[in-house]
Amino acid sequence: MSGHHDRETGNREGGERIVAPGSVETALMRPPRFTILVDGECPLCRREADLLRRMDRGRGGLRIVDIAAPGFDPGTMGLTLPQVMARIHGVTEDGTIVEGVEVFRRAYDAVGWGWLLAPTGWPGLRWISDRLYRLFAAQRLRLTGRAGCAEGRCAPRAAAGDNRA
Repeated sequence: MSGHHDRETGNREGGERIVAPGSVETALMRPPRFTILVDGECPLCRREADLLRRMDRGRGGLRIVDIAAPGFDPGTMGLTLPQVMARIHGVTEDGTIVEGVEVFRRAYDAVGWGWLLAPTGWPGLRWISDRLYRLFAAQRLRLTGRAGCAEGRCAPRAAAGDNRA
């Protein structure tokens, strides 16, 4: 192969595709640096996921998985639904499961904002931030108006305008 490549298509002779290192295509080709499991039925969780998505700016550093979506199976990660509903979980590139504030530290790091939560990992502050998150997680469903959720998952909300009980 002569090494000639077509600047318009990005293809080399013979059809081999050249992808720029910082391009969207490159981001789509590699696995995310971190995967975060988010309860899509939780308003606070959705807001945080949306913020992280915007911070990632399509670079593919973070994958967000909705644990409330039909078909989600926590068993594929060796977890149960009550576990993933009890506190936030994340999965590293090598498949390691992390939970609690560590998930937020890694998620923010994956989108280039790790410095923002770095202090929560410092000695002393780590202990405090972990305890505060556990207190929040234990009350999350009640605080978000979903205290009646049974078995870790709420029934789908009625469509707007649907007054059936």
